[in-house]
Amino acid sequence: MNFTPPASQIQQMFDRIAPVYDLLNDWLSLGLHKVWKQITVKMSSPDTASVALDLCCGTGDLTLLLAKRVKKGRVIGVDFSPRLLAVAKEKARRKGYDKIEWLEADVLQLPFPDNSVDCITMGYGLRNVVDIPACLREIWRVLKPGKKAAILDFHQPENNWLAATQQWYLENIVVTAASFFGNRQDYAYIHPSIQRFPNGKQQVAIAKQIGFSQQTHYPLMGGIMGVLVLTK
Repeated sequence: MNFTPPASQIQQMFDRIAPVYDLLNDWLSLGLHKVWKQITVKMSSPDTASVALDLCCGTGDLTLLLAKRVKKGRVIGVDFSPRLLAVAKEKARRKGYDKIEWLEADVLQLPFPDNSVDCITMGYGLRNVVDIPACLREIWRVLKPGKKAAILDFHQPENNWLAATQQWYLENIVVTAASFFGNRQDYAYIHPSIQRFPNGKQQVAIAKQIGFSQQTHYPLMGGIMGVLVLTK
């Protein structure tokens, strides 16, 4: 797959994998995704009174981490997959986070006013939107001046050995594990999506062109993962 599929296909894919999403994340990252998500939330600089958005919130891991820090403000999880949002709502209910707001919406057309948000997180979402610059423009639009967004995602490492290892792991371990749940094709999508995803330098260049005052990309795990931190 050398092209970005339509948004409707991506939405359907995430609806299909919603029931096994958390389980496979834990297995396939050996639990490390929890550490990466903690880092991402910290880099978004939430405070106790923030209006905080978690875009492409999935099953709500980052949203819940934001809610631990934002005590008096608002925490809003946004996703276009109703089945993922249903899992997130139930997870939040079990953990006692009943004040989180959940919103089914397109991150390319956020229903928030200009300059209204104090911090934004996004985990494994930017790689899956159909228009990355448009998504970053929406983030820039809704952020208040001087506030931050932190965007976590997979990347293709510059090191050839790491890139080959990543490809082997995704194609042989991840896809095989997903096959047991009937989601082989959905998880086979990951590696092609990483291959076409802009690298850290390219993401920084896009963000700078959009108008962010500061743009820094932090590689993790030798470049297999990374966090893009943007300040309006």
